[in-house]
Amino acid sequence: MDKIGYQAVLLYLHIKGLTPKEIHKDMVATLQDNTPSYSMAKKWAADFKQGRDSLENDPRQGRPPTVTTQKISDKIHEMLLTDLHLTERFIATEVGVSQERVHAIVHNHLEITKVSAQWVPKLLGPNQKWLQCNMSKNNLAFLC
Repeated sequence: MDKIGYQAVLLYLHIKGLTPKEIHKDMVATLQDNTPSYSMAKKWAADFKQGRDSLENDPRQGRPPTVTTQKISDKIHEMLLTDLHLTERFIATEVGVSQERVHAIVHNHLEITKVSAQWVPKLLGPNQKWLQCNMSKNNLAFLC
């Protein structure tokens, strides 16, 4: 059961006139280990007692995290594919997002890291692994 389900049960029991202690005891008897804590049941019961009738979260202050969209991620990926020497600062000004957001998209979503002033994938594909292995073997043979 999810948070809204627990709140719905708690609201129902609150409307029946049970106290938070009785509500929690009833929920523990019914749901056993999957019940919310007494302090959470007490908090929700207090909210319902003050007139709250919605089970949805209240709107919060601040800007919603809408910057990391697939469109922006694709645009950054396309920029990096065309020029591997771009900086995060340049990408941020071109795309219109913060430098920190560009860093998070590049490193966490695209899984690309910067090595010797070039962006490279963190994980190599099968062909890239084979080429790297052969180049390493050739370099070792050249040294011996």
